[in-house]
Amino acid sequence: MSDSPAAPASGCAQGRTALTEAEVEALVSGICFKTGPPRSVGVEVEWLVHELRTPRVPVTPERLEAAYAALRTVPLRSALTVEPGGQLELSSPPAASLMECIGTVSADLDAVRAVLAEGGLRLVGIGHDPWHTPRRFLRERRYDALETCLDRGGPAGRHMMCATASVQVCLDAGHDEPGPLGHVRRWWLAHQLGPVLVAVFANSPLLGRRPTGWLSTRQLLWTEIGPGRAGAPPLDGAPRTAWARHVLDAPVMCVRHDSGPWEVPEALTFREWIRSGRPRPPTRDDLDYHMTTLFPPVRPRGHLELRMIDAQPGDDGWIVPLAVTTALFDDPQAAETAYRAVKPLAERTLALPAPHNPLWTDAARTGLADPELHEAAIACFVAALEALPRLGAGAEVTDAVGAYLDRYVLKGRCPADDLLDRLRGPDRRRAHGKDIRT
Repeated sequence: MSDSPAAPASGCAQGRTALTEAEVEALVSGICFKTGPPRSVGVEVEWLVHELRTPRVPVTPERLEAAYAALRTVPLRSALTVEPGGQLELSSPPAASLMECIGTVSADLDAVRAVLAEGGLRLVGIGHDPWHTPRRFLRERRYDALETCLDRGGPAGRHMMCATASVQVCLDAGHDEPGPLGHVRRWWLAHQLGPVLVAVFANSPLLGRRPTGWLSTRQLLWTEIGPGRAGAPPLDGAPRTAWARHVLDAPVMCVRHDSGPWEVPEALTFREWIRSGRPRPPTRDDLDYHMTTLFPPVRPRGHLELRMIDAQPGDDGWIVPLAVTTALFDDPQAAETAYRAVKPLAERTLALPAPHNPLWTDAARTGLADPELHEAAIACFVAALEALPRLGAGAEVTDAVGAYLDRYVLKGRCPADDLLDRLRGPDRRRAHGKDIRT
């Protein structure tokens, strides 16, 4: 997750001036939904880093630090960042096409893997580390504050910070006008297609070497963090207005100070911080920072960042979710097909925001064993396959999507099933419903 904020604007008057609620609503609306024709695509790929030959042995912090020091000398087009538990992330620059995005990230990953292999390490694509206990690698005030904040809600926060990885697809917000490429439709589609993507690409059924009963344990962990930190706003209003209100009413993770530890208030929303002005009035810098501490399944950052997809197995597994999602959003015909396919599923949300509703829960728990999710997934993959050539996708990409359709989607399976089969044999029935806390 590329959640580290940009360099603070502390040197300018705008960054230091206290905000009003009206100013926050105006700023958030302008910052988070930059509309226009969909022209660019990006991807953020997170990876666990394991020992090359003994993956069940934890990598020591010293070995990780040495590897990342070596990687910082490698010229990459993508931004390379390190997550709190030592996971590695590559964030592509905005690309003018799907194939440009794939080419850039593939080349960067080849370079990264070569450096890691020299140090006896490898990248692993899985949504939650199946073997290792969550352990902080980064010791920074931001993550000290985040850990303190999330610990109040139970163990899910530390697992999320230190033991999860994802494929995050970044797409333009869309047109201002109505239609399949309009920003209102794309915002709605992202939240209703989200459970299908969770189910299709679920790849985290294990915790502590044991099945959790969930095909996407990673999605379960995000849900358990709570709606204030990791939830979406309601979908019954204009996206800009709904997100601005959500930002105002979301809990403040921390109040930063130039020196010493940062304060971690309890149950203080950004709106309440503005009204009280304590411990000091919040500024534009604080608003920008606050938005980086919110982790909804769809995060508007000028573009739409879809965050619900588990990291995928294999060196190139990330390409399929990127290609499918891009096709379903950026090709008008495929977008319309996806809209029709997922619209009947909306009733199962009970009008509750994602991911804290029954549809998202069923997707994470049972995946494509759910008949309605299975039917929608097939329709979406078929539409994506038809659309990809229109978006300029090469044969290697369409072949990968077609192979995934045959291997997983048509059979009602996902990569998590492969992990479970290897663990306990393919003839054993899935066990569902066990809470990770029990």
